[in-house]
Amino acid sequence: MNLGGGELLIILVIVLVLFGVGRISRIGGELGSAVANFRKGLNAGKPDDDSTSSTPTQSNQ
Repeated sequence: MNLGGGELLIILVIVLVLFGVGRISRIGGELGSAVANFRKGLNAGKPDDDSTSSTPTQSNQ
């Protein structure tokens, strides 16, 4: 099933009529903050590269 430009435009108009512009923008904002929180959660489990590379090791002095 291939959707062309006309079909996508009709779907967009139907979604705008059903939900309204304000509600769609609010949903988009919530989705963006959810993705940001998810990425923060993924990075929280990783060790910091800066802390391990800032302590130089001394070898054979």
